[in-house]
Amino acid sequence: MNRHEEADTGTETDMLLSRAKAGDGEALGRLLQRYRNYLALLARLRMGRRLQGKLDVEDLLQELSMEAHKDVAQFRGGTEAEFLAWLRQVLAAILSNQVRRYFGTRRRDPRRERRITAELDRSSRALDHKLIAPQSSPSHQVARREQAVILADALGELPEAYREVIILRQLEGLSFPEVARRMERTEDSVKNLWARALARLRQAMEDPR
Repeated sequence: MNRHEEADTGTETDMLLSRAKAGDGEALGRLLQRYRNYLALLARLRMGRRLQGKLDVEDLLQELSMEAHKDVAQFRGGTEAEFLAWLRQVLAAILSNQVRRYFGTRRRDPRRERRITAELDRSSRALDHKLIAPQSSPSHQVARREQAVILADALGELPEAYREVIILRQLEGLSFPEVARRMERTEDSVKNLWARALARLRQAMEDPR
């Protein structure tokens, strides 16, 4: 994507945000679709192993969509970053409710929601720090839209095995032996897969010249 296209995308985002805040459900739906990969990745990272066996990411995204349509009037920001922060709060409330549902706590826990929101915020920032920053100059980082969103979309375009090894190794922080067990591969094959996957991701993240 070149800088002119980035500017166009930013302008379109501003327009959709304005319309969504005014009650345009179609505009909100387009925004949620635009951030689908990003939200799905954050949901997976924060679900944890206990919830991954009980919840489906698609179900969480469907619930998030319903909550966002119901509560969008509460959103007071005007930028993409502010909208993403609001969506992370909505997702945190949903995840907190699921913890309560499956692990026996009766009442809503605002402290748990705040903790999960903080964890989602850290996960979002980690996408830049762990995968993008070493390959991007500061000027590029300023010019681009939210890089965590761009990364999530780039990951979504990778072959499944490439995407899985990057998530497990880079974002979940598993060791190579742990990744090998999760992917049912040898440790050497996982290391080779990881190197190829990172190279493919970095290529996808480069700005065309």
